[in-house]
Amino acid sequence: MSLATPTTIRTLQRKLYRKAKAEPAFRFYLLYDKIYRADILRHAYALARANAGAPGTDGMTFAAVEASGLERWLAGLREELVSKAYRPDPVRRVSIPKPDGGERPLGIPTIRDRVVQTAAKLVLEPIFEADFEDNAYGYRPVRGAVDAVKEVHRLICRGHTDVVDADLSRYFDSIPHGELLKSVARRIVDRHVLRLIKLWLKAPIEERDDGDGTRRIGGGKSNARGTPQGGVVSPLLANIYMNRFLKYWRLTGRGEAFRAHVIAYADDFVILSRGCAAEALAWTKAVMTRLGLTLNEAKTSLKNARQERFDFLGYSFGPHRYKANGHWYLSASPSKKSVQRLKTKVGNLLVPGNNDPWPEVRDTLNSSLLGWSNYFCHGTRRSAFRGIDRYVYERVRDFLARRHKVAGRGTHRFSLDVVYGQHGLLRLERLPLTAPLCASR
Repeated sequence: MSLATPTTIRTLQRKLYRKAKAEPAFRFYLLYDKIYRADILRHAYALARANAGAPGTDGMTFAAVEASGLERWLAGLREELVSKAYRPDPVRRVSIPKPDGGERPLGIPTIRDRVVQTAAKLVLEPIFEADFEDNAYGYRPVRGAVDAVKEVHRLICRGHTDVVDADLSRYFDSIPHGELLKSVARRIVDRHVLRLIKLWLKAPIEERDDGDGTRRIGGGKSNARGTPQGGVVSPLLANIYMNRFLKYWRLTGRGEAFRAHVIAYADDFVILSRGCAAEALAWTKAVMTRLGLTLNEAKTSLKNARQERFDFLGYSFGPHRYKANGHWYLSASPSKKSVQRLKTKVGNLLVPGNNDPWPEVRDTLNSSLLGWSNYFCHGTRRSAFRGIDRYVYERVRDFLARRHKVAGRGTHRFSLDVVYGQHGLLRLERLPLTAPLCASR
């Protein structure tokens, strides 16, 4: 199946976007029949399959779906939607480790629910995309984290160096269903679509104890908050609710009052001000409380970016120094946590127990390095790249020396030239550095 959006779907999305953009108060009332269109369900399946992912509570895999006959499976799912008999399955909840410690709950819907959510997203996203504020960058079709990074860098270089480094407590788990549905209903009055969204929000959550396999069911109709991270439609719903804060910021003239800008990536945001960061933080706390959300006091702070760094989206912003002449300048670079996470990933790959052929190990390693370098393509990065190259070379050399039973550290047999040449390891320091640095302050 092709992942390119079919022309018929693209045409529908353009019509919806243009209508929403031209008439900000218009409420869409005939959308449900678009969600169960055969071409939309088929494309939704292709997108869900490309994202792969673990099975949900029913244990169904993509291979099993296709073995049983994909067209028949899609036709059955469509009939459920047409007859209004569709009900979502319980969401399987697992916990994944967070980079800064602790665990993050992740919801895994079944494949059938992922496909229907993807179909709904294909139809609904263009409508809300017309409403989203320009300073929102997360989970949007033509924007990304690096765009947000570039904007933050640009703003601190222009003097917006009084920073609110904000953190919302468990945002995805805290969104109040009633208020979220009101936000959706400002644009969507098709009751069948609203019912679908409510069903997903109220879907039971299943957790299993790894020790004895005990099955626990939570959530359900009594649940009044949260949209599970991992659901296809969850990022869109999270953006819709966060947009209330961003829109209120604009409509109340906070940017002018606080001489500030907000840059948001889903629930992760910073406020960059010229001298009014404390006032902006106090206002933000009050508004978030009214929205039923809470700022994490322990992780929210005020920073002076001319004197100290702050981290946002994996980058570290603030003062950097030219080693050649000692001059300071404002820039962005990979944060220490981002560097350490990559090193940990490399270390976990190059463990003594890894017996995969070296070409496979190398390709996996190079893919990780290239993906990391593509994300950290902005700002000051040569020092971080050099440090990672040094760490990766040493780990690869040790890995190859163990594998070939070379005495000692293997520095002669597996020299830099051999590892980067004959063995084909990617060297970040040799990649082109083309993004301009910020001017010296």
